[in-house]
Amino acid sequence: MSSLLDINGLVTSFETDSGWVRAVDGISFSVEKGKTVGLVGESGCGKTVTAMSIIDLLPKPSGHVLDGEINFKGKDLRKMDHAEMRRIRGGEIGVIFQEPMAALNPVHRIGKQIVEILKLHENMSSRAALQKAVQLLDAVGIPAPEKRISNYPHQLSGGMRQRVMIAIALACEPDLLIADEPTTALDVTVQAQILELIEAMQEKLGMAVLMITHDLGVIAQNCDEVVVMYAGRIVERASVYEIFANPRHAYTKGLLSSIPRIDSERKSELTTIPGQVASIQDFVSGCRFCQRVDRQDSVLLRQRPEFREIAPNHWVETCPECFQA
Repeated sequence: MSSLLDINGLVTSFETDSGWVRAVDGISFSVEKGKTVGLVGESGCGKTVTAMSIIDLLPKPSGHVLDGEINFKGKDLRKMDHAEMRRIRGGEIGVIFQEPMAALNPVHRIGKQIVEILKLHENMSSRAALQKAVQLLDAVGIPAPEKRISNYPHQLSGGMRQRVMIAIALACEPDLLIADEPTTALDVTVQAQILELIEAMQEKLGMAVLMITHDLGVIAQNCDEVVVMYAGRIVERASVYEIFANPRHAYTKGLLSSIPRIDSERKSELTTIPGQVASIQDFVSGCRFCQRVDRQDSVLLRQRPEFREIAPNHWVETCPECFQA
């Protein structure tokens, strides 16, 4: 299989009053055609910044991709001009943003927002685009799409707004869908419906999916491969089976052990990862999980651990203290 998306050594930084800070620090991974890759980690670890780096939607002027390659279908997106990137974003790469109420324009009807995408990327007439918009709303399970197409975002429930975001993201039948926390703030029933919808559309269109989430249940159910991020870096990457059955990094094991289990003898107790994530301004150049658990070895905190393949398609940051062979 050939990679649809290849990220190599991505470095994304933000300019602040106290200087430059690295939100994403030299990460590499790939997404194969037709596959789903889960990007998982705590809030603030760099998942959304990675996604916004790919589609060139970092907040300006503070956010910048300083190094690395973002190869999509064999072309480096970093070398494309604004017009080329605009054609790809929304056309060949669809995006479900984390908060649909913020992503949808509150002063335009949802139909108009879908029609604009179709006219921009598919060169459709207004009439044809409107008909396609109704079909898209129907495809994502919105009842009475002919009427709902005239609604404003605030007139829809959270689940319906998320469905509209999916309709917009899939309007041009993209090769890659980036889904950033697509089920956040939705109740459990709606979450399941949204995930089933994404999976069904993926099978229909044959697209790849980059699923960004902190929910390991979503990862287990929907992903083929898992990329575990911590403090701006990837600490482990493997198939979903390997991650759950044979995690090798201490942070990955901590994430998995923090999942509540109904078969546990101590059902009322939750396992937590010790320590706290350091401020981004205070990140060490060495092992950042060692920094979290307050290991004082200067070598561990100064030298970045090697990220290497320990088994076929199983990559781990091999800190002597955090890597468990």
